[in-house]
Amino acid sequence: MFDHFLETLQNKIISRGGSHLEIPAGLESEHSQKKDSKITSWLWEVPGFRRWRVTRLDAGSKLQVLNSVAYPDHSLDHPLMGIDLLWFGDRKKLVAVLDFQPLIQDPTYLEQHFTGLKSLNKQFPDLNSEETMRSFDPNQYFSPWLLFCRGGADQAEGSLPKAFDAFLNAYWDMHDAAAEQGSKLPPEEVKRLQISYDIYSAERDPAHGLFTSHFGKDWSDRFLHEFLFPASHQPA
Repeated sequence: MFDHFLETLQNKIISRGGSHLEIPAGLESEHSQKKDSKITSWLWEVPGFRRWRVTRLDAGSKLQVLNSVAYPDHSLDHPLMGIDLLWFGDRKKLVAVLDFQPLIQDPTYLEQHFTGLKSLNKQFPDLNSEETMRSFDPNQYFSPWLLFCRGGADQAEGSLPKAFDAFLNAYWDMHDAAAEQGSKLPPEEVKRLQISYDIYSAERDPAHGLFTSHFGKDWSDRFLHEFLFPASHQPA
């Protein structure tokens, strides 16, 4: 279901000068014979980004997942990029989250960085759900204009592919503009906020239970704290 999305994302990363970073041993991939599933991850360093992670879970017709988070360099205070796509094939159910994840909720900050996402929010109304995400406070590390959908095949095969490409392009445009304008927050503050993001996300990650059911608690705990949110064990 998400192979095209993965290819599009990774091709864009490579075209922007991305190079592979080492993933902690044993976390690059894992198989579950019990669930007949496989998870594979990639870690990139991209000019302007200190860390860009990508994860693909393939559990056949039962479940498909694509997840990615991009962390800008500490010299840039613009939003992180967050992608969460889940397809429950047997039930024909889609859950999709695409967002520029703000470090702060200051109105001036939001006005500076979110023009592109605001436009997409209007352009794709069926990915503009007012339903809140149960695991997270929408006023912290999520924007008011995120693309969020609990839908079905119509969205998965119709609007989502177009929205995904447009979302990536809008994020790169935002990044390029922010890099040219410069950061208003000092690097030390950006670092602190990115650490806080990891801590907050690790405490609430709804996928942790899913990964545990497929790959066991020990592996999933390592995956959560060493790969997904590696700063989560550090003080903010």
